[in-house]
Amino acid sequence: MDNLLGVHALVFSGGTQPEDVARIVPRAAAAGYGLVEFSLHDCRPDAAPVIDTAGTRALLEQHGLQVAASRGLAVDADVSSEDPAVVERGVELVRHSMQVTHELGGRIVTGALYSAFGKAGAPLTDQGRANVVASLRQVAGEAAELGMTLGLEICNRYETNVLNTAADALRLADDIGADNVMIHLDTYHMNIEETDLVSPVLAVGDRLGYVHVGENHRGHLGGGHIDFPAFFRALASIEYAGPITFESFSDAVVMRSLSNDLAIWRTLWTDSDELAAHAYAMITGWQAAV
Repeated sequence: MDNLLGVHALVFSGGTQPEDVARIVPRAAAAGYGLVEFSLHDCRPDAAPVIDTAGTRALLEQHGLQVAASRGLAVDADVSSEDPAVVERGVELVRHSMQVTHELGGRIVTGALYSAFGKAGAPLTDQGRANVVASLRQVAGEAAELGMTLGLEICNRYETNVLNTAADALRLADDIGADNVMIHLDTYHMNIEETDLVSPVLAVGDRLGYVHVGENHRGHLGGGHIDFPAFFRALASIEYAGPITFESFSDAVVMRSLSNDLAIWRTLWTDSDELAAHAYAMITGWQAAV
């Protein structure tokens, strides 16, 4: 398997300001990764810019790294809402995230682009789902003009009521009907929602465009109970050639507000460099064993 291996920026620092980026990029490169994924949780079109896109892009290029970005939407900017004003703000939030990613030199923006991040109080409504389809179809057209791809990250039931399984994502992608909308699998979420780690990979097949690898406890890879060898064999069986990005969170790095959102209630690790190097070794070992 010859995939571009990435690491989530939150492994190294909790934000996207220049001082954060200066900590993240050199350390990701030193650990062997070829891509950094930035979370755009602190970027909004109605607020002052946080990330210096030109400076960040230059630093990424200096270290030979590619970039992707991810985010979830907000309660007041949610394309799955029934309120047209909230939906429109959600469209603007996805559009803004896409533009930031483009300025960084990235071609993939992914995540829960289809709903507010967090536990929903009720099931998704038919109108809400229709709004998701119409909104992402619109933004996908704009993304195509920039040569960009939108990812539908499948998240667990405590983070969204829109997509919880690969089957959900396939149906939504079909309804959106855009070639540049791909499916994003995450082993942490799959561990909660799927019956196994193989059948979703086979079901998604060549529509898989991005992968997160994370343990069931979101700590060190191999320290939990996820069957990563079976997962990597499944990726190989569909000849998956896209990015594979390591994701892990600890309150030693992630700021308290985001730790609260992610339910990071304990210190899973303290040494970012050791964690990242260990993950790289585990991933490349599983790949080599296929």
